[in-house]
Amino acid sequence: MNLTAANTETVPVLTVSALTFVLKEVVEASFPHVWVSGEISNFTRAGSGHCYFTLKDDSAQLKAVMWRGTAQRLRFDLKDGLQVIAAGRIEVYEARGVYQIVVDQLQPKGIGPLELAFRQLQQKLAQEGLFDPARKRALPRFPRRIALITSPTGAAVQDMTQVITRRWPKANIVIVPVVVQGPQAAPQIAAALRKVHLIPEVDVCICGRGGGSLEDLWAFNEEVVARAIHACKIPVISAVGHEIDVTIADLVADKRALTPSEAGELVVPLESEVRAELKQLHQRLKSSLKRQAQQARLRLDAIANRRCFARPLDRVRDLSLKLDELDARMKRGVKQSITTSRQKLETLAASLSALSPLAVLERGYSLTKTLAGGDLVRNAGQLRQGDRISTLLAQGSVVSEVVSVELDDE
Repeated sequence: MNLTAANTETVPVLTVSALTFVLKEVVEASFPHVWVSGEISNFTRAGSGHCYFTLKDDSAQLKAVMWRGTAQRLRFDLKDGLQVIAAGRIEVYEARGVYQIVVDQLQPKGIGPLELAFRQLQQKLAQEGLFDPARKRALPRFPRRIALITSPTGAAVQDMTQVITRRWPKANIVIVPVVVQGPQAAPQIAAALRKVHLIPEVDVCICGRGGGSLEDLWAFNEEVVARAIHACKIPVISAVGHEIDVTIADLVADKRALTPSEAGELVVPLESEVRAELKQLHQRLKSSLKRQAQQARLRLDAIANRRCFARPLDRVRDLSLKLDELDARMKRGVKQSITTSRQKLETLAASLSALSPLAVLERGYSLTKTLAGGDLVRNAGQLRQGDRISTLLAQGSVVSEVVSVELDDE
């Protein structure tokens, strides 16, 4: 129907607001409460605590909002790829002219196929120990050459090279070009990881890409890529997507960077910080050497001021005096020892003299022995006339012959 200036006055003309209001009344009255199943995508949680997301299936999508009070009652976390059944009322958002469901109930219906594959592979590799922190290698502080395994035309490679060269201007970077999205991405990335150590002087590599949907990042969730990272002969930094994106590659890699730019910060030090550190070490070394030299000088002065160096002959004199003292003590000791021994000898001699038969002879007695046998004559009956005898006196001895023997009468 063609409108003219003449008949517009007879045809009802609605404003956008009026038409939207009518539609709002009709839609909200027709669908006061519905149950809808679908997959969550584009999920965001506002600072207020309200949750905004899209429910979708193969053919359509529906905007959804969940107010903070309802979200706080959920016992599971909402995220993209989660299959859910939502209940709520349909309302029309007049400002944008769109309809949405205000969710007051939500329950999981399982998870999307990609998310399920991610979880299954994550569990499998975790059981094999590929995520074990003990096997992760440290990054070289000053890498000789850095390999970037990524798309040569993506924004990620520009971010990484800019950050690396800004932090460490003399950095040596080599780009290993691969496809990072699509069916050929995972095989190419895995092949690059298996051969990257063959590039001369490369001692660390960064493997990653910029952000995207789960489907866009799926190459970094492939098992072939995970095992290639695990088998890589040099440390690997995974830099896939944004901070909220976590891939299997992130879990296997020696170091995970939240973004490609952060990977550039992790792989090289900041030149100004290194220079400041070297300057600080230089000052500490100077101070340490100066302090050691001062301490050595003090020790040397203390040694030089010791008596043995200041007056070396004093020690000789002290030892000479001590030697003289020991000599005098030794002489006194020897003399005392001789005197004591002499006194003991004289005492013993006097004792022996008192017991000696010679002392008896001194008092006028004599000893008589037969000359033939040397037997001591104790009584006259031992002798016969004509026997020769020897008589021992105090002074000398006498040999005589028995003329006669006289025996005492009993």
